[in-house]
Formats: sequence, C-alpha cells, structure tokens
Amino acid sequence: MKRHAFPLLQELLGLFPCVALLGVRQCGKTTLLRELPPDWRLFDMEKLADHEAIARDPDLFLRLNPNHVAIDESQLLPTLFPALRVAIDNDRESRGRFVITGSSSPELLSAISESLAGRVAIIDMGPFSLAEAYELPPSPVLAMLAGRAAANDLANVPARLSLGQVTDYWLHGGYPEPWIKNSPRFRKLWLQNYLQTYLDRDLPRLFPGLDRQKFRLFVQMLAQLSGSIINYSDVARALGVSQPTARDYFHIAHGSFIWRHLPAYEKNAAKRVVKHPKGYLRDSGLLHFLLHLQDRDDLMAHPRMGASWEGMVIENLVRGLAAAGVDFNAFHYRSGGGAEIDLVLEGEFGLLPVEIKHTQHVDARSLRALRDFVAERGCRYGIVINNDERPRLLDDKLIGIPLAAL
Repeated sequence: MKRHAFPLLQELLGLFPCVALLGVRQCGKTTLLRELPPDWRLFDMEKLADHEAIARDPDLFLRLNPNHVAIDESQLLPTLFPALRVAIDNDRESRGRFVITGSSSPELLSAISESLAGRVAIIDMGPFSLAEAYELPPSPVLAMLAGRAAANDLANVPARLSLGQVTDYWLHGGYPEPWIKNSPRFRKLWLQNYLQTYLDRDLPRLFPGLDRQKFRLFVQMLAQLSGSIINYSDVARALGVSQPTARDYFHIAHGSFIWRHLPAYEKNAAKRVVKHPKGYLRDSGLLHFLLHLQDRDDLMAHPRMGASWEGMVIENLVRGLAAAGVDFNAFHYRSGGGAEIDLVLEGEFGLLPVEIKHTQHVDARSLRALRDFVAERGCRYGIVINNDERPRLLDDKLIGIPLAAL
C-alpha cells in the first residue's frame, strides 16, 4: 500500500541532502522507508546492534556510509545530529543522501534547528488517512484547493466512498496494523499495548523527570478535551499541577504526535499567542478507545460525537494537504462575540475557512459565522465538510463537500 507522502519524500530527496520523517509511533514511517530503492541501508536505533554501530563513532560511521542511509527513531541518538551536519557540509552539492525518522518532535526539531538548519526537509506523517485506508489515490479536491480552483469545479468532484466506509474509518481510526488486521479483539489489545508502551517506555526515556501517574491522568483527560478550547488553568487545577506543568504536558502530547494543537486565528499574528488554543487527539480510534466506545451505536450516542467527527475531518484535511507538499498553517477561529469556525487554513492558496458538520443537510442559519468570515476577509469561498451524497454549491461563496470526496 503506497502512502501518499511517498511522492513528497522522493521530491524532497531530489532537493535536500536529508529528509526527516516525523510522526507518531506505529504510523508507518518504517514501512515507508522500505519503499526506498534497494541500495538504501536502514538502521533502527531501537535495535541494539544498529544503535551501537552508529553510537560508537557517528562521524566515522557517516564517512563509511556517506549516501543512501536511513536511520529510524533517530531521536534516540542525539550525537547523530552534529555528525550529520559535518557529513552534509563536507559535500553540500549532493542531494538525497539521508533519511531520518522520529516519533518525538521536541528533541528532533531542537536538533534540526541547532545542527541541521537549512540542510533537512521535514515531512509530518500520521496513520492512514481516509483515502489511504481504502487504498485510494489522493483526492483531487486537495490539489484543487491548493490551486485556488473555482467553486463550480469543486462542486463537480464525486464522492469516492460510501457513508458506511467513512463511518468505519471514523470509528476505528487509521493506525495501520489494527486497520489491516480488522479484528475488534486485536484492535483493543493493540491500543492497550500502544498506550502502555507510550506512557511507560517512550516518554520516560525522553522525559526522565516526567510524573508518569499525572501524565497518565492527563492522557485520559485529553479524550474529554479533544475538540475543545483549552484553558490551561482549568487543566492544571484538575490535575493538581502548576499551570506551566500543564502547558508542558500539552507540549509533550503535541510533540509526540498524539495531539494536534490549533492556535487561534487573528489577523494580528502577535495576538494568536495569547488567545486560547484548541486541540484534539489526532487519531479517532485512539480517542474512542479512551472513551470506551465499542461500536457505531456507542459513538453516535456519545456527547463527544461531534467533537470526534470534527477532529477526524480536520486531521484528514490537514494531513492530506501536507502530504501534497502544500505550505500552510492551521487555526481555529472564535470572535469576541462567540462566533466560531472549526478550521481556518492560511497558506499559498490564500485564506480558507472550513466548517465541519456531521449532518447531510446543513441549516443555512448555522453558517452565518462562515459567511461573515468570508465576506469580511475577502476569502475566495468557504467550505462545509459534511455527509452529503455529493458536493453542492450552498451559495455563490460556500461549497458543501462530503468527507467521502476527500
């Protein structure tokens, strides 16, 4: 199964000496490395022999292996990054020499900014998207949005999946192994083990001073907070920790790719820093496991159903555009009067507000905030992602697009 990020990886290897694949554990980074040509050598830093082979003398290792080397879970060997800088600087003209992966971005991004700035391109990778789960190519909608397509053209893109397929993906999430196995018992045991490994092995190794009991409670809390405006004071009070510690916990969750942090949109970029962010768990299957949701009936009856749908749609849209190599930033929007828009994308395509509905038919009154945002900021149009049978022009500036078309 080809991942949608692979063409981007190939493109960036033609432009940069090194590419970093960053993403949550078990999302398919290692599998993607195995799609590289056979002359590439793969070293896994979780394997003792591979770790020792490089850790013994990283500079010598890279002199002996100057090209087509892929290093998995590279954050486990911090001494690698200065050695990579030296190796790259010794031959700045060559491209496509190294690929590194990592499942915790704070350490990797720090190492990249300190040692590899200007020498490495970054790809943010996640579990299967909706299209990848059903082995479909990237949706033409993504390329059309990035290319500022006309509203009429977007309205003519057909849905590619059934409502049942969309709902199954939403319920189970996109982690490759449980999705492919397609066994409820296996999925439950896999997610139990996944969380245990994340909490008891991965995080203590990266953050030795972390209070594991508090952070375990925090992860459980994330299931209730997913899709909500985050108030750090409230979270700190509920956990019995300081507000700076609560902020650190969110930083760790975002940096280890289980949580996506969405800052507030403001025309004045400085104001974005002080406004409350929004966030959500990046995989709906993990969210539903934490909420103890077993089937569609449980999901549809749960009070967090709408927030779950919203987060899953946002993640698919954001990851799809990122895999296409589109440069953009993602925000949520809330006005002083309380008007809200679920997602605002700002990038090379301009400003694109997105409202997300689980329903098939959308009440025009519920789109007032979206219409006002489009008019006030001169957006080309706004989008409503829903469960309609096909895309529709809702008016001259709003387009309804079913998730099944993505």
